Amino acid sequence: MTQDPAPSSWRRVGALLRGSRTIPRTRLTARRFWRPTVGSLVSLLLGLFLFGSGEAFLLAADLGASPWTVLAQGLSIRLGTNIGTMTFVISLVVLLLWIPLRQKPGLGTVTNIVGVSVSLQLVYDVLPRPSAFGVQMVFVVVGVMLIGLGSGFYLTAGHGPGPRDGWMTGLHHRTGWPVGRIRLFIEVTVLVVGVLLGGTFGVGTVIFALFIGQSVALGLQIVAHVFPPVPHETVHHESQPD
Repeated sequence: MTQDPAPSSWRRVGALLRGSRTIPRTRLTARRFWRPTVGSLVSLLLGLFLFGSGEAFLLAADLGASPWTVLAQGLSIRLGTNIGTMTFVISLVVLLLWIPLRQKPGLGTVTNIVGVSVSLQLVYDVLPRPSAFGVQMVFVVVGVMLIGLGSGFYLTAGHGPGPRDGWMTGLHHRTGWPVGRIRLFIEVTVLVVGVLLGGTFGVGTVIFALFIGQSVALGLQIVAHVFPPVPHETVHHESQPD
């Protein structure tokens, strides 16, 4: 008798949907933060483009910004400055939080700041501004999914995360907690602080905070599934804890 392949197929689908608990290495992963290969550079740039595109969809939906933007808005109200300046300051503060986690910046850390902002603006300029609530909700869902998939590509590129994702991966390496759970904790905490400081939020903000962790974990799993590592390949990263 031949065994029914359906149960094993469903198990594989279930494992994929559960997402990755860590940052996997793939056949595109670089060996060094500052020495890109063709594959790692493509993975990095594609990931940053998808990430910025996701942010653009969230903005175009007009149902609430991401938690970090809410925090920047709240701080700008309290300190009498603009959101752009506070976003820059927050990035610097988050980079300082890397020190006790022994995180090291890489090519991905630098390109994250430029790549995400450029792709966000390019995509946002061509997106429609839907007025129907149903279409706005679709934009929010697409935005969260794109950010998760983009994170999967650029985090597995092996060139280091951006300032905020570096905080997430640093906590993951030090605590062993799943990346999705850590991301959820960070986003909810940032959102609460931002709202308490006077930042505004909407249903899109809540959806982002609740589901971005799982979206990132799923994005990591998808990239690892599509581009599995070469057998017996060993990749050494400067970011691994001693």
